[in-house]
Amino acid sequence: MKPPAGAHGRDDQVRQFTVQADDEGVRLDRWFKRHLPQIGFATVSRWARTGQIRVDGKRADPADRLSAGQVLRVPPGGNEPAKGGPRPRRELTEAQIALADSMVIHRDRSAIVLNKPPGLATQGGSGTFEHVDGLLDAYVQDGPRPRLVHRLDKDTSGVLLIAATPGSAAYFSRRFSGRSARKIYWALVIGIPDISDGLIELPLAKQPGTGGEKMMVDESEHGQPARTRYRVLDRAGNRACWVELQPLTGRTHQLRVHMAAIGHPIVGDGKYGGPEAFLSGSISRKMHLHARRLLIDHPDGAPLDVTAELPEHFAASMAQLGFDEALGADLPEAPRAPEKELRKAAAKAHAKQYRKERRGERRKRADGEGAPARKPSGQRARGGPATGKAAGKTGGKTGGPPAGKPTGRAAPRGASGQSAGKPGGKPTGRPAARPRPGPGSSPRRPGPKAR
Repeated sequence: MKPPAGAHGRDDQVRQFTVQADDEGVRLDRWFKRHLPQIGFATVSRWARTGQIRVDGKRADPADRLSAGQVLRVPPGGNEPAKGGPRPRRELTEAQIALADSMVIHRDRSAIVLNKPPGLATQGGSGTFEHVDGLLDAYVQDGPRPRLVHRLDKDTSGVLLIAATPGSAAYFSRRFSGRSARKIYWALVIGIPDISDGLIELPLAKQPGTGGEKMMVDESEHGQPARTRYRVLDRAGNRACWVELQPLTGRTHQLRVHMAAIGHPIVGDGKYGGPEAFLSGSISRKMHLHARRLLIDHPDGAPLDVTAELPEHFAASMAQLGFDEALGADLPEAPRAPEKELRKAAAKAHAKQYRKERRGERRKRADGEGAPARKPSGQRARGGPATGKAAGKTGGKTGGPPAGKPTGRAAPRGASGQSAGKPGGKPTGRPAARPRPGPGSSPRRPGPKAR
């Protein structure tokens, strides 16, 4: 394996690595997984515990985050090949290299953008041996192997973003998961929607009995929220129309299921539209769904805005139905997520970060380091029986429970945080009952909305 950039020293000596810009903010244990994957987490933890790993001359913990320019000291050894080590580079044929090169529509030091043809899977699976992930070795130059950061269905063509470095992979992944990236799809659909510019809100779930290969609309508590903005660009009589689609969420097969659910399946999508998804005549039976355009923030500053040309069968169908591609050049205003969803996403990100930090603390305690001076109430102190009191308190009665301590008793009806008939008494620990919706109210049913 090629040593990381900024490496100094042989494997049998103490080595020093300079943290590069692509590793800004990465955890120390993740840095090892990226650059020295043959060194397991147990070894990294032992080296950190015994002070053999140093960052800028100071002891480090596996959960510590690195900054560009820091010097990482790594002790010798630990480079014996592991069973789950890095996979070897795949030897590609000339035809595979030519295919990989033909798909590139944009390339810089952080991103490689492809125009994926229909019929080529993004990742491998059962019985799938030709896929984009298997061709990424063709883009390796002097740096690490590029990485996928999102996916397209096998039969969907168009823009597919590949991260050129581990740092840009983390950057782009956050943009996709945070829904700040705008994805514009073109599709030909059967019939004409009654609303020319609408929003489809139908929750989706995996269809039972399909092994997760097929999705369905599920308005029960098991369905996951899914939202799609669509806009009719042109129509061919009442036979078919050309639509622009923007997924506001990222569920599997979302665009295909949503269009079929409102009675206008995508042309060629027999999986969700059945026999009615095909047009007679010389219109191709391939699926007519194309990731036309992607707008996403770029690590270097200026946003990345790329457009992918239509595949041959889609362009031929457009011409035969009399559609002019210039009508789709106008980009509508970006739909904004409701304030409630933005707050929920921010809270979810905060909770995720908190859990990561807590994992680091638990690992320290498991290794016998940084044990807290006090224990929460009800936990067993190390070396003694459970006391039911906070660590550090002596036995014996105190002067009564502290003010505001919950009593565990249920409050009678009408009570609001205090014992009945005792103003200023102890809180009951039970919130006041909230009013329920009246009999005349009804939940809002999702579906397409006029714009």
